[in-house]
Amino acid sequence: MKRRDFIKLVGTGLVLSGLDFEAEASPAPDLSRHRALYWEKLPDRRVRCLLCPRYCVVGDRERGYCGVRENRGGEYISLVYGRPVTLALDPVEKKPLFHFLPGRKAFSIATAGCNVNCKFCQNWQISQVRPEQVRFYKIPPERTAHLAYRYHAPILAYTYTEPVIFVEYMLDTAREASRLGIRNVVITGAHVNPRPWKDILAAMDAVKIDLKAFSEDFYKKIVRGKLKPVLDAIVLSAESGKWLEIVYLVIPGLNDGMDEIRKMSRWMVKNAGPQVPVHFSRFFPMYLLKNLPATPISTLERAREVAMEEGLKFVYVGNVPGHPAETTYCPRCKKPLIKRVGFEIKENNIKHGKCKFCGEKIPGVWA
Repeated sequence: MKRRDFIKLVGTGLVLSGLDFEAEASPAPDLSRHRALYWEKLPDRRVRCLLCPRYCVVGDRERGYCGVRENRGGEYISLVYGRPVTLALDPVEKKPLFHFLPGRKAFSIATAGCNVNCKFCQNWQISQVRPEQVRFYKIPPERTAHLAYRYHAPILAYTYTEPVIFVEYMLDTAREASRLGIRNVVITGAHVNPRPWKDILAAMDAVKIDLKAFSEDFYKKIVRGKLKPVLDAIVLSAESGKWLEIVYLVIPGLNDGMDEIRKMSRWMVKNAGPQVPVHFSRFFPMYLLKNLPATPISTLERAREVAMEEGLKFVYVGNVPGHPAETTYCPRCKKPLIKRVGFEIKENNIKHGKCKFCGEKIPGVWA
């Protein structure tokens, strides 16, 4: 149905009003039929998807693992192109990106679907469903970019679910946003093949990658994916020169061993560099892991200590509002540069990309 409506935003409590576009009420029958990228034809009208490490072989009228790419008579199509389920105006700190335009707003979008199945997913209501099972909005790429511009958001973020699975919509929207002077950032698990990942990187200004653990066994059992493609994507991101930050959700009893965190930190210093910010985030019981306790704050603090011992210079504690390790400190003079409480910036002492106290250059995108 056509309507002027409010968009109620997932997880923010914020409401954008007065947007004028076509919105479909759930269940939503009008899925897109946009030709997908990254696939090849096989005999008998089958196709092989080349987007992510699953390499799904899909028969006619069937879908890949992500549930949003379908074979129609030997042609692979995206069902979610221009069909976002969530539109939000977030602080960029929520992503979290701490060294990328601090204090700015990010117009954030997502479609239904994901190519992994994390047992701890916080957005499972939209990531672990088929696109026809949730309400969406029909907004083409140029309109999406103009909405960000209209709401004075200097950043457009592809987030919440897994942007890799709506790559066609993301790339076209990013091009439109760039024409308007809007920066593009992707928030991803990076379970993706190198060729599409390089195309995504070329369209982005910053990348935040969720590194779920530093264990293939964890990825197999808890994520239903593979670790190595994610590590490869981190390396490609670092080599691309695009701004990169890493989040590691610390889950009690599953990926909180300090030996694992030490190995991950050493790998990060060697392959992404000591300047890459790493966020150790607190886990809370949800989705399929409701039987575990929240992460002890002391575990996060010890993980931060271990990472800094291994040479990482910017290490944060996340999901603990008000913790001193939310603040960015100068690696040289140790004075607080950006003081944060939750998603709010209380103080910013970075001037022209440098510490205002000692002049140390601070890596990031500041203006």
